[in-house]
Amino acid sequence: MTSFESRFEAALCLAAQAHRGQSRKGTANASGLALPYITHPVAVATLVQRHGGDAEQIIAALLHDVLEDGGAHWAEPIAAGFGPEVLALVRFCTDGVPDAAGHKAPWRERKEAYLAHLARATGPGLLVSACDKLANLQAIHLDRLECGAVVWSRFSAGRAGTLWYYGALVETFAGRLPAALEQALRREWAAVEALADEEGP
Repeated sequence: MTSFESRFEAALCLAAQAHRGQSRKGTANASGLALPYITHPVAVATLVQRHGGDAEQIIAALLHDVLEDGGAHWAEPIAAGFGPEVLALVRFCTDGVPDAAGHKAPWRERKEAYLAHLARATGPGLLVSACDKLANLQAIHLDRLECGAVVWSRFSAGRAGTLWYYGALVETFAGRLPAALEQALRREWAAVEALADEEGP
């Protein structure tokens, strides 16, 4: 086993532990089985690798939601197990960390702050963040095709807020990503936007 494989496996285990008991929105099938949340970080890590990410970016992709969903106490095991660069990338992708009671700032406030953060950011975190958003758009697109407009009820911001956020993300990333990744992001956004337009205002 290579050093990268060992680190990947360790990161996967840590992420699975942090996300234990969480499932991906709207993935329950006819048998009532929902996909464990860990499938999302794996999808993001796959996209990061396909779009040229290095080992630190791929490992960070596996861990990108750990602080946001699990809390600040996960920072220490991330740093201890994978180093300060991976922790910095995870923090780059985090739009809010729950407090001791599990509460975060209001949704719109967090998203506006994250967009402002992305707008002034440079460096390797942009690739990881963009792959996270691409994976989300791919899931929204598929769910919208399969389930119809009910998909928007799964999001705390509803249809309008979700469309606003992803449209703003695509524009914020414009011209700052590898060409193939930006094209994929724009393509998924256009597909989701077109389906939403079919629903009317």
